[in-house]
Amino acid sequence: MNAAGLHSPRLQRVLRLLSDGRPHTTRDIVRKARVMAVNACISELRFHGAAILCTRQHVDGQPRFFYTMTKGPDLK
Repeated sequence: MNAAGLHSPRLQRVLRLLSDGRPHTTRDIVRKARVMAVNACISELRFHGAAILCTRQHVDGQPRFFYTMTKGPDLK
């Protein structure tokens, strides 16, 4: 994988949002962190050592994906 460095503003925005340890929907991440490829950002953060859970839940009968960071990336 050709992951961006942790200094990337895009990854920093996602990291800042997920750092509260609470679940965030894909839409939350798109709107609050201003990124479009949420799954790519999550993969890049995982590449850097972050532990991020992805769960699927139904909200108002519609499936939603929630991302929760349980461990931050390795800061080298």
